[in-house]
Amino acid sequence: MFAYVKGIVADIGEDCCVIDVHDVGINIHISARTAARMPGIGQEARLYTYTSVREDAFWLYGFLQKGDLEMFRRCITVSGIGPKGALGLLSELDGDQLRFAILAQDVKALSKAPGIGKRTAERLVLELKDKLNYGDADISGEAALYPGDRNAGGLPEHPGKREAVEALVALGYGQSEAMKAVSQVEGAETLDASALLKQALKKMF
Repeated sequence: MFAYVKGIVADIGEDCCVIDVHDVGINIHISARTAARMPGIGQEARLYTYTSVREDAFWLYGFLQKGDLEMFRRCITVSGIGPKGALGLLSELDGDQLRFAILAQDVKALSKAPGIGKRTAERLVLELKDKLNYGDADISGEAALYPGDRNAGGLPEHPGKREAVEALVALGYGQSEAMKAVSQVEGAETLDASALLKQALKKMF
């Protein structure tokens, strides 16, 4: 119903905020990450919104970035994940991190979100991994990993990229975090695993 709500921030809580639009206070549910990034009270904000209408309730969910709204919409299409679960995911991971976690089939990272167990995380991956791609993420570098550049296990097909990702995971980084770092290395196709690893580690800091 509403594409976005723009007005003055009247109040901010852990999971909701109030936006004053021409003297009307609109209550909007938000993730913890959005709450932490909101402008201060008395300042102007614009939230991209999703409207949920039920027989007993009319709720708005708001996001500072369109990418977060897109991933929210994707997540609530998955069986067993409602708006609360989707906000939990976006409280733990921002939109791009969530996209990478799903594409990397990083169940461990997804399971860290409140209310998301291992089975739900596996279902999320199963239902969304073929509907997302790396090219839609807000990343830099000419070596972004597209769906055709990864194998059935979520790892890139390019040997150097795959070895660099595996090395980063062995060092304790999450698979989705490792894949994002490797994808941001410029000219990755021309580098061997060792050089890729060194460049990817620089992206981690």
